[in-house]
Amino acid sequence: MISESIKYIGVDDLDIDLFESQYVVPEGMSYNSYLIDDEKIAVLDTADARKGEEWKKNLTEALNGRQPDYLVAHHMEPDHSALIAWMLETYPGVQLVCSAQAVKMLANFFDGVDFTGRVITVKEGDTLALGKHTLQFIGAAMIHWPEVIMSYDTTDKVLFSADGFGKFGALVNETDDWACEARRYYFNICGKYGAQVQGVMKKMVALDVQAICPLHGPVLKGEALAEAVKLYDTWSKYEPESEGILIAYASIHGGTAAAAERLGEILREKGAKKVVVSDLSREDMAEVIEDAFRYPTVVVAASSYDAGVFPVMHDFLYHLQIKNYQKRKFAIIENGSWAPSAGKVMRGMIEAMKDCEIVEPIVTIRSRMKAADEALLEQLAGSLI
Repeated sequence: MISESIKYIGVDDLDIDLFESQYVVPEGMSYNSYLIDDEKIAVLDTADARKGEEWKKNLTEALNGRQPDYLVAHHMEPDHSALIAWMLETYPGVQLVCSAQAVKMLANFFDGVDFTGRVITVKEGDTLALGKHTLQFIGAAMIHWPEVIMSYDTTDKVLFSADGFGKFGALVNETDDWACEARRYYFNICGKYGAQVQGVMKKMVALDVQAICPLHGPVLKGEALAEAVKLYDTWSKYEPESEGILIAYASIHGGTAAAAERLGEILREKGAKKVVVSDLSREDMAEVIEDAFRYPTVVVAASSYDAGVFPVMHDFLYHLQIKNYQKRKFAIIENGSWAPSAGKVMRGMIEAMKDCEIVEPIVTIRSRMKAADEALLEQLAGSLI
């Protein structure tokens, strides 16, 4: 229970292996849904079809024999909207409350379902009176879909934030370290849309938010809420969160890996406070993306491959590009046995990013490190500290 009137009716998914078919979630996922019990009953979002029967049971128990009046759909992504058609069929008096953009999407997900007379369209500033509680709607387009709205309960001072302030992990596995999986979630899912997140955060300043109820992860209150808002402000401005250097490498036969590891050792010897060395071929790409956003400096080290760059490095830099990566310092190490080409490709991809500085020169390794290469790595480390 969030308050005397706001009940949690969401579900945990401990069986899922990949969220959105790409993000590993060893701690599962939560699909959050809420019910406001007032003169009019509002259900806020549904759940993923994977956990549909469990969600229906939670809803039925929370209703305790009453009939719901409204179903608010903050976000049309299927992990939150899968049961909309079932809800309207099961409860003939329910009105679906959503944005105009969401209305356009209904037919995409619910082919053949007639929503005529069953939809209330809301926009920024509109309200929905439930009795003692009133929901005030907040436009949140592109966090991270165009139809997203948030809502604010003016009585209990609760912000229902859609995918904003969400995180990976089932609630049953929740720990005190909210930021770890919230950071990976934010940068990989919402990271492209920093400007839009900033826009919503400016609206939040005018509200007395005492709790944030996201569609994934725990309800945030007190110190946890304050810390989350502070981090979201930093993340959405594309500013580094903490000091550190990420070395991301893509190595075929170990030569590039050795150079990356040695550079990490040199940086630590020179007093770098935090150095993270990541093997792009073996580590979770989403984790490495998270670290790239977390720290101000990134070293990319890659083997040349088919007159280009080893594919996992191309994938890494492509992920950064599409997430609107910016305001960072880069250094480049390339490896090539006969015609080094990785450096040129990496430089081109980095230069396409906004406000990213490349530390010169590019260090070129020929198959395996030599004594002269060690000196170049020393020089490069000195430029990064």
